[in-house]
Amino acid sequence: MIRFGLIGYPVEHSYSQNFFTKKFKKLKLKDCVYDLFEMEFLNEFPALWLKHSDLKGLNVTVPHKENVVKYLDKQDASAIKVGAANVIYKKGGKLIGYNTDYMAFKESLNNWVGTFRGEALILGSGGASKAVQAGLTDLNIPYNQVSRTNKGGDYTYDQINSNPEIISRFKLIVNTTPLGMFPNNESLPDIPYKRISKGTFFYDLIYNPEETAFLKEGKKNGAKTKNGLEMLELQAERSWDIWNS
Repeated sequence: MIRFGLIGYPVEHSYSQNFFTKKFKKLKLKDCVYDLFEMEFLNEFPALWLKHSDLKGLNVTVPHKENVVKYLDKQDASAIKVGAANVIYKKGGKLIGYNTDYMAFKESLNNWVGTFRGEALILGSGGASKAVQAGLTDLNIPYNQVSRTNKGGDYTYDQINSNPEIISRFKLIVNTTPLGMFPNNESLPDIPYKRISKGTFFYDLIYNPEETAFLKEGKKNGAKTKNGLEMLELQAERSWDIWNS
């Protein structure tokens, strides 16, 4: 048996298992399996590899993309660039980290908006936010961040809501937070949605549910919207390429 999987907390929202199960079936790989490993704390990470000697590769989701790098033997240039890893490959007994989120976001955004003229606003400051930052930098799109504290970004949510005219200058708003993710479908980032410019692009990295409260509120106020399903599929395909390199 060749085992792959996903670690994070929670993982019940993820489509990754379904994606890879279908892929294995299509490729007629009867000896491959993809498991969901719910892991609240990363101190459980080394034991996972000891328990499953057939484990070849992992995807990593929230909240572990940044801190998991401490447990790796080596990082690919993509993980170093982002400062986070969402793919791990066990090769020659060594754990190597990669970041396919960054590459997938960049490709997905480019597919959607093409040549983009304007500024972007990133909601959140975690590992997914860092991947988005790297993608926007490669595409020469200037950006600012919003976080709960001044340490995490250029603006806090309180500052954005106290000065709602700020948000109207951003033509692309990307949600990298888990707000709105199943099963907490009704939650959403606290920004002044009524002050966005009509035609602003709203990109949510969440794909379950298909349309988050963030995207619904954006659409209600004239935004063009996209969820993170294409990004998931792109990063998953790149994960598979890495695990078979």
